[in-house]
Amino acid sequence: MAYDVIVLGSGPGGYPAAIRASQLGFKVAIIEKESLGGVCLNWGCIPTKALLKSAQVYEYLKHSADYGITSTGVSHDFGGVIKRSRGVADKMSKGVQFLMRKNKIDVIMGYGKIKAKGQIEVTAADGAKQIVEGKYIVIATGGRGRQLPNLPIDGQKVIGYREAMVLPAQPKSMIIVGSGAIGVEFAYFYNSMGTKVTIVEFLPRIVPVEDEDISKELEKNYKKQGIDIMTNASVESVDTSGEGVKAKVKLQDGSYVTLEADIVLSAVGVVANIENIGLEELGIKTEKGKIVVDKYYQTSVAGILAIGDATPGQALAHVASKEGINAAEFIGYNEKKLNHLPEPMDYNNIPGCTYCTPEIASVGLTEKAAKDAGLDIKVGKFPFIASGKASASGNTDGFVKVIYDAKYGELLGVHMIGTNVTEMIAEVVTARKLETTGHEILNAVHPHPTMSEAFKEATAVAYGEATDI
Repeated sequence: MAYDVIVLGSGPGGYPAAIRASQLGFKVAIIEKESLGGVCLNWGCIPTKALLKSAQVYEYLKHSADYGITSTGVSHDFGGVIKRSRGVADKMSKGVQFLMRKNKIDVIMGYGKIKAKGQIEVTAADGAKQIVEGKYIVIATGGRGRQLPNLPIDGQKVIGYREAMVLPAQPKSMIIVGSGAIGVEFAYFYNSMGTKVTIVEFLPRIVPVEDEDISKELEKNYKKQGIDIMTNASVESVDTSGEGVKAKVKLQDGSYVTLEADIVLSAVGVVANIENIGLEELGIKTEKGKIVVDKYYQTSVAGILAIGDATPGQALAHVASKEGINAAEFIGYNEKKLNHLPEPMDYNNIPGCTYCTPEIASVGLTEKAAKDAGLDIKVGKFPFIASGKASASGNTDGFVKVIYDAKYGELLGVHMIGTNVTEMIAEVVTARKLETTGHEILNAVHPHPTMSEAFKEATAVAYGEATDI
């Protein structure tokens, strides 16, 4: 059967691309080698949030006396926590199966490789091969955990994020290499469960893509939780021959220390899955391990588009989803099913969220980036300890930091750390999209008492109009 659109990969970019293409009246197939929903749904975003929620509930129970509640004999079942996480992921994957049926999208299970323009060879689990034909192909093959040459993953003592989600037993100690979102989320989870955690970060501060004030606050909080943190440090080699793992760590001054733990978790970023999918044979242009695309996700070969982690944009699920929808709408415009081109994405207004405790959410420029750009700025910071809602809920760690252009009032960036801030950042993204000024935020009445009013309060600080701090 010939299709109008074939999507290679069913992650958070692939399946919305397939659905939007179907909504536009195209005959669509999606090819998936493993599980519908891709890494995000099955091994990333969703199951990790389930693990983190279990850790949070456990923490609440351990500190219930702070809320006037008596609970005794609180313990956790590590296997039960893992089982719940897998159940959540399985349920969500079944939800994607339903969406495929609802939108009349054919699901073809197997490994897809582009053989020619408009042709993908699919190899099933049993080795059987078939050719699937379509006018347009959307590459949505996603990414995987990066492996360092001096830190080879064996799946037993040196693990990646996938193994970290399904360990058969809780380790007594763990070294986490890398302090991006994956590293700090697993650090919180395992530390809360009772594992002794050490974070080793190559750069001068943890969560290095965040504003410096956010990094300092998280490091202070994590040390208070009992997590050891080593920055300006690198794991040079690991010895797995003994009972556990010995990691040789190089420090900033050039000296070495040896850390011992049950397990090392490598969390050093993501690389694109673009090998062995036919790019070289067709001459599809790549650069620095990513597929080169234009603003409508067209590759160098007409009729073949690429989205998500396989392309140069931020490796985030919500970015991939919007790219997938835009790619489908570009095809719709080409085929005269839409009378307008999709609005190109603004990659300067993409929110980043990290779901450790305290949570981190940010969008736009950091204070340093704004200063480096030579901008005259107003900065305001509102600590949650001054928030009535935060005090009532017992979650006073963290703050909201805002950065405005002093001349025009443009909202340049917002950086949050605290409870539920990942639910608060959408207001900021929308405000920036609408080119809202600081004065408009001050005149938009925010509900009280809420955590979200901290955004308005931080803006008041920036403009010298604060009444609650």
